[in-house]
Amino acid sequence: MDYLAGLNDRQREAVLHTEGPLLIMAGAGSGKTRVVTHKIAYLIEKQGIFPGNILAITFTNKAASEMKERTSKLLDTNVDDMWIGTFHSICVRILRRDIDKIGYDRSFTIYDRDDQITLIRECIKELNLDKDMYKESSVLSKISSLKDEQITPDEHINENYGDFRERNIGELYALYQNKLKKYNALDFDDLLIKTVELLINNKDILGYYQRKFQYVFVDEYQDTNKVQYELVKLLSAKYRNICVVGDADQSIYAWRGADISNILDFEKDFEGAKVILLEQNYRSTQNILDVANKVIKNNYGRKEKELWTDNHKGEPIVYEQLPSSDDEAYFVANKIHHLIYKGYKPSDIAILYRTNAQSRSFEEMFMKEELPYKIVGGLRFYDRKEVKDIIAYLKVLQNPADNISLKRIINTPKRGIGNATVDKIEEYAIEKGESIYEALLAIDGIDTLSSRAKNSVKPFIDMMNILMAKKEIMGLKDFIEDVIASSGYIQDLEKDNTIESRTRIDNIMEFLSVAVNFEERSEGGHLEDFLASVSLLSDVDKTIDQENLITMMTVHSAKGLEFPVVFLVGMEEGLFPISRSFDNEDDMEEERRLCYVAVTRAEKQLFITNAQRRVIYGRVDYSLPSRFLEEMGDTIERPEKEIVKTNNTLEEELLRVRDFTVSNIIKPSPKKRNKSNLDINIGDKIKHKKWGIGTIVQIKDKEDDKEITVAFDKDGLKRLLLSLAPIEII
Repeated sequence: MDYLAGLNDRQREAVLHTEGPLLIMAGAGSGKTRVVTHKIAYLIEKQGIFPGNILAITFTNKAASEMKERTSKLLDTNVDDMWIGTFHSICVRILRRDIDKIGYDRSFTIYDRDDQITLIRECIKELNLDKDMYKESSVLSKISSLKDEQITPDEHINENYGDFRERNIGELYALYQNKLKKYNALDFDDLLIKTVELLINNKDILGYYQRKFQYVFVDEYQDTNKVQYELVKLLSAKYRNICVVGDADQSIYAWRGADISNILDFEKDFEGAKVILLEQNYRSTQNILDVANKVIKNNYGRKEKELWTDNHKGEPIVYEQLPSSDDEAYFVANKIHHLIYKGYKPSDIAILYRTNAQSRSFEEMFMKEELPYKIVGGLRFYDRKEVKDIIAYLKVLQNPADNISLKRIINTPKRGIGNATVDKIEEYAIEKGESIYEALLAIDGIDTLSSRAKNSVKPFIDMMNILMAKKEIMGLKDFIEDVIASSGYIQDLEKDNTIESRTRIDNIMEFLSVAVNFEERSEGGHLEDFLASVSLLSDVDKTIDQENLITMMTVHSAKGLEFPVVFLVGMEEGLFPISRSFDNEDDMEEERRLCYVAVTRAEKQLFITNAQRRVIYGRVDYSLPSRFLEEMGDTIERPEKEIVKTNNTLEEELLRVRDFTVSNIIKPSPKKRNKSNLDINIGDKIKHKKWGIGTIVQIKDKEDDKEITVAFDKDGLKRLLLSLAPIEII
């Protein structure tokens, strides 16, 4: 097969570059997955590289599956020997083999978010800290950030010795890590950190993987953090055949540790690296790409590239400002009705917003208008209580030292085992230096427990002992089925006989089908591998399905997706860009990249809207149009004054509001009046010929002019050029 057929010149160049470091800077919709899969197939078929000598790392399970499937299809054979997976799944494979070299048992448990919260709560209680001052989620977020930066508990304590709160967070971090070790458990950050630790401290193991992985591929390289960067550099050090694919203009995850310098500094970090730009877009019309290019050019320090396409120019980009968020929702609903009438399916359409709080008005309007929709970002499958409970049973049966999971299930469903009983068992375990499960096995020796308490616990111990014996002889699906039945979980739900309880039963049955699928596609279907797979699964991989529904989601959730029609809503200062980015240029540039991502999700049509006022968290906000609309310049088109009427009182207001849009912020002319030299200050009162009395709330220098923002008593915020505005100081 000709693996170069159908590729453009730049794509072909990337496939043929097989030796040395390579950065493929792939613009949105430029066919990066096609390039990577063709490159891997070329290495295997034409260069004779054994699949087992290739490592390909992705950020989602979906991307890993797609890469494996497409490569197999190209080669017309399976590539099971090749290591394709997420950072976390690759690390689990390495740790399962050798984690005992750094003091853990190979049967370690992977703690998810709920497990972490339970554990940190335990730490807060043990250190007698105020639980209101040290919120679990906040402390865990801080610990995760410290781990991303590879800062140890001792380092954090020493660096913040004079800061009471930060010092206590350091103490919590230390205790949290000690307990993880004691429970033979790792959180998601530890999967990466412990892998790097294992490789650095065991040169023979590092040498093995460096020899094994002759070629290393990393997808979405702009999203990597410090630890991931270090891992990739370690693994690729021998052969230096590292190929990273990404787009600095789509780096939007700094808030969760992504370091854009990893991709911007690739040429410095990997001497002799080649850079190939993929600028031809196969997804969008040129009009859409013009908007994206115009916005992103305002970021500094980026690698210059400009998206272009052979697709037709396409429909103009429509921008519309509405009086309120409800009117914005009505406008969008109206347009969608028209689009469906023209032949688009609901599933062709996406509503993208910056924050989840914006969805309310669209949800209500779509229900009124009988438009079918789905919200992406609801409760994930593996976050549902009943699923997490069954997983906790399996975790304990696999790793009895897992105290967090054991405490979750010991009285679930209710068995008459109270918190006081569990606390006494745990105290005994701590005193003896044992796990809670080991303490349960010696239940008769716990003198602080009453006979009644002991008798309430014994059936649970007997059940778990029997299940542990069955684990060794039963297949995965049959074993999990037995666990569910033995626990009495479904029987307990059946007693409720409510819609909610029936839904929970359906979810448990769906979980069982996950086990069946896993058993079918993996050799042996071992419980520890299944649990690792479940822990690594992110339900966000499955959020977009083929139902014929309009999709509503945040821009962050939309990354990697595409839709024929996109509505980018809420384009207002303080909302998009978000207000917390105003004082930090790096944050503002990330907001701009987020806008670029949003625009490039659209294939055929893009609508951009905002509202002059909206209710956010119970308060009415008056907003200016987003600065990104100014940056788009003449690439967006505003229709003539069209009335979008939701009731009889809006027509007049709409006519008034239409006069204030980004396209109406007039540029200074050479003949402008010399008012720009007026002595004005924030807080001054002015009178406008049309809008009346207002207060100056912001002043910005604009070349030889001034731009003022005025809060008018009746008309809200307006942005004016001082030289042209019909105003007088009063």
